[in-house]
Amino acid sequence: MEALLEKYKGIHPGLILDRELKKRNLKKGPFALSLPEYPQTITAIIKGRRLLTAEVSLKIDRALELEEGTMYLLQAYYSITEEIKREQAMYRPDLNLLRKSLFWDTDIEKLDWQKQYKTIIKRIFERGDDQEKKAISDFYGSKKIKEVTGRSSIVENSLPIM
Repeated sequence: MEALLEKYKGIHPGLILDRELKKRNLKKGPFALSLPEYPQTITAIIKGRRLLTAEVSLKIDRALELEEGTMYLLQAYYSITEEIKREQAMYRPDLNLLRKSLFWDTDIEKLDWQKQYKTIIKRIFERGDDQEKKAISDFYGSKKIKEVTGRSSIVENSLPIM
């Protein structure tokens, strides 16, 4: 079970269930009715629109002859991964306000906005437009902007980089 959990950690259990059903040549509808569960419930889980409950998870584990709790643990890992993503989104600016071309050499989604703030601020104030400068100023605040650029406010739409 450990190897299975490591392999699928962070993936929605519905995707794993769908894969298992296909691998065993089982149809969703008859499988759902054999649990017994509504076919719509299993379809919603497979499509990622619904989370697994402990009750349904145990039914699936037993029907697929998995160790009890396997699917529920996968659900827990998925929920933790999603919560981490939500938390990280709080610690970065609205990416819709920034052009991805400013970060042509890296994946903007994977930037650590707290650790790499000096580089990010410099790049935005060297190459960004007024909207991007304002977004970064609002996100980091005047203290960090002053630390990097030497000024705490935008003068004539620009902040000189020192």
